[in-house]
Amino acid sequence: MKILFCTDGSNISFNAIKNFVSWCKNPEVDILCVIDWSFLPDTVPVENSDFAARCTTSADNILKEVESKLLNNGIKTGDKLKLCGAVVDSILDVCQKSKYDFIVLGSHGKKGVQKWLGSVSQEVAGAVDIPVYISKQSNEQKNILFTVDSSEISDAVVDNAIAAFNFENKNIYLLTVYETPDFLFLEGNIDSDWMLDIQKKQETSSRLLLNRFERIFQSYGLNISEKVVLQGVPAAEIIKYSKQKNIDLIVCGNKNHKYLSRFLLGSVSLRVLENSESDVLIFKNVI
Repeated sequence: MKILFCTDGSNISFNAIKNFVSWCKNPEVDILCVIDWSFLPDTVPVENSDFAARCTTSADNILKEVESKLLNNGIKTGDKLKLCGAVVDSILDVCQKSKYDFIVLGSHGKKGVQKWLGSVSQEVAGAVDIPVYISKQSNEQKNILFTVDSSEISDAVVDNAIAAFNFENKNIYLLTVYETPDFLFLEGNIDSDWMLDIQKKQETSSRLLLNRFERIFQSYGLNISEKVVLQGVPAAEIIKYSKQKNIDLIVCGNKNHKYLSRFLLGSVSLRVLENSESDVLIFKNVI
């Protein structure tokens, strides 16, 4: 399994790959470090300057140090890649030239303007078709949460994750969230018993859905630690549940939004990625 590990040499990025390989089967890791001077004005020549030489030396040192850490942790390494330019564009360029099964990044959880503009991890996750694993901190690599719904993409996400990851001795949680229809515009004209009946049917349908996914895991010899149906706003309920259960990894799918810009993900995936402390694995275009 070929992995592109994008690193700036920080502990956060190293924690990301360490977390990832605890789930992954037989990874081989290419290491990418990008020298970013895209923030400089075009009128400033840097290619042959002392500044460029210092950046290049720094990137070489980062690649050597990261490779040493990976090898010391028993992680097989492949190519060491060094590029100059905008970080996101450089990552996308590498992905276009070589085939990877996963991209792994650390996220510094930027706030304020930087968060509003979109972090590197969010932009990459929105732009590539291959799965992206994003981590903010070291964790126990033990508890994994699958968020599922009735769409075909949920089935494909589960199948792809089981094929790629080793879930032995892991705690697997299944979660689905249904949203209550907004009947406020019908207030005074709606039968409360009818509303309760709709909610009861949604609850029943959600439990049948989870039972179906549980059988899929059981067919691979994997047991489910807990199945839960929640009601409310999906992203908010996923984030809240993951905190309650100390979830280490949230797995979710994202449909292909063909006509959206590369900076956008589906609203649920984006909100979970922005606000959860757990690692997040996003599968895109798996159907």
